[in-house]
Amino acid sequence: MRKFFFHDPKLLIYGFLIIFFASYGQTFFIALFNDDIKNLYSLTDGQFGLIYALSTTLSSLLLINFAKLIDFIDLRIYSLLVTLGLFISCLAIYILPPSVIYLFLIIFSLRFFGQGAMNHAGITTMTRYFGKDRGKAISIGNLGGMLGVMFLPFLVIYLNYYFNFKQIWLLCSLSLLIFLPVLYFTLNNQSSRQEKFKESINKDSKKWKTIDVIKNKNFLIYLPITTAFSFIGTGLMFHQIFIFTQKGWTIEMLGVGFIFLGGFSIFGLLLGGPLIDLLNPKKAILFILFPIFFGLLILIWLDSYFFLLLYMSLYGFNLGITAPFIGSLWAELFGLESLGTVKALFHAIGVLASALSPVIFGYIIDWGFGIGLISFVSLFIIIVATILPIALNIND
Repeated sequence: MRKFFFHDPKLLIYGFLIIFFASYGQTFFIALFNDDIKNLYSLTDGQFGLIYALSTTLSSLLLINFAKLIDFIDLRIYSLLVTLGLFISCLAIYILPPSVIYLFLIIFSLRFFGQGAMNHAGITTMTRYFGKDRGKAISIGNLGGMLGVMFLPFLVIYLNYYFNFKQIWLLCSLSLLIFLPVLYFTLNNQSSRQEKFKESINKDSKKWKTIDVIKNKNFLIYLPITTAFSFIGTGLMFHQIFIFTQKGWTIEMLGVGFIFLGGFSIFGLLLGGPLIDLLNPKKAILFILFPIFFGLLILIWLDSYFFLLLYMSLYGFNLGITAPFIGSLWAELFGLESLGTVKALFHAIGVLASALSPVIFGYIIDWGFGIGLISFVSLFIIIVATILPIALNIND
C-alpha cells in the first residue's frame, strides 16, 4: 500500500477533491433543499421531480459528447472548465430571481458539471493512471464523494440556523474558487504523466467509438446492473424528506443517518477497492446490489430508529462499493485508451437513469402511493438486472 500511495500522491489528491466538490451537483445535496425550492417556486413533489428529470436528461444527452473530451484535451483544461461551470451554477441559485425556467437551467448545469463532468473526470483519471491498482485509486477518489455525503448534509443542517438556502449556495460557489489553486498544484506535471501513460498502453489496443460500444453485447448486458443503483438510489435520495416523514423519522435523525451512510460508504470503498483488484469484475459485479436490496426490505416493513440507521448504512455501503466495481468492469471490458469515451457513454446513461427516478417516484407520491410501491418497483429492477448476466451466461 505504501508504494501505491507514493506512486502519484498529487493525482490522488486531485481525484479526492474533484469528486468531493462534485457533491454540489449530486442528488443527495440538492435534495437537502427540496422544501425550500418547492416553496419558492410553488411546486409539488411530482412537478419538481419532472423539472429535475427533464434537466438531468438534457445534461445526460449533452454529456456523451462533452465528457469524452477528456480523451483528447489536457486534463488541466478539462478540469478548469468543469469547475468554473459548477461555480457559475452554484452562484446562479443566489443571484437569479425565482423562475421555473431559471430553475431548469440551474438544475441542468448543477447536474451537467457536478454530477456529470466533474465526477467523470475524477473516476476516469483514477482508472487511467494507476494500472493494476485502479480499484484502490477509484476508492481513494470516491472517498472524497463519500465524505461529502457524510458531512455536507450535517453542515447544511447546521448552516440553516444562520443562513437562508440561497446564502448557503453562495458559500458553495466561493468554496469552488478556493479549489482552483489546488487544482493547479495537483496537475502541474500532467504533461509528463500523460506522456508516460501513452508509452505504457498497448499500441495495438482498440480505439472505441461510441457507436461501437453501444453495439457491444457486454455493454448492453451489464448496463442494467451498473445503472440500477443510479436509478434507485437517486429516487430514494431525492424524496428522502417524504420517506422520512412517512416512516416517522425526523430531520434530526436524517442528519445522524447521513453520518452512518457516509461511514459505511467509506467502508464499502476501502473494502471494494483492494477486493476488486483481486477479483474478476464480471463475476463480482453480480453481487453489487445486495445491500440496497435488503435496505429496501427495511423500508417496507420496519420503522424503528435502529432500522433507520441500518437502512442508511446499507445504502451507504452499496454507494461505496459500487464505484470501484463498476469502474474496473468497464476498464476490463474496453481497455484504457478510449476509457473517457466509454465512461462518458456509461456516465450519461447513469445520469439519465438518475433523471427518471425522481419524476417516477414523485408521481407515485402525488398519486397517493407510499414508500411500499416505490420499494417493490425498485426490488423488481434489482432482481431483473442481477439475473440478466447470469441468464445469458457471459460472466466467464
